[in-house]
Amino acid sequence: MKKKSTNMKSTRPAMSPLLRALTYSRAAREPMIDAMLLRCYVALDAFYRGHGSQPLFMTLCRHMLVAEELCQLGHAPECEDDITSAHEALVELDARHSAEAVWSLGADEHARLCAGLDVFAMQLEDATLEHIAQAEARMVTQSLVAANMRSGVGRAQAVASAE
Repeated sequence: MKKKSTNMKSTRPAMSPLLRALTYSRAAREPMIDAMLLRCYVALDAFYRGHGSQPLFMTLCRHMLVAEELCQLGHAPECEDDITSAHEALVELDARHSAEAVWSLGADEHARLCAGLDVFAMQLEDATLEHIAQAEARMVTQSLVAANMRSGVGRAQAVASAE
């Protein structure tokens, strides 16, 4: 009679050794990191010159949220105030756009976003691809939850006003 093993799970890693090596490889990370930072700095420059847009605004917002998540994962947590200040500058930018229909940054907002992007660059240099991917996934999850909450609130208000 055969005995069944109780709870004998394989301890095989979830990632192949080759893929794991790539996540720690600087050569694999650099093009991705450079592309992320380039998008951010292009958006920042466009806003500073008064040529911003909604897609560029969303690019900066998403990357600052990723920076916030990287702080939570232990990458430059001491610089979280710079990330918060950059978020505040984006809120001010959005408010100005709503009031004046202009996508442009003031000198103070530009400086705060530069400081936030400097922290983000430092985080990207320090983080593994795995941590960057985790931060991006958390950012997307939080954005989806926030969007669902907003749409749920909108429906709840519509139902309440219809009654």
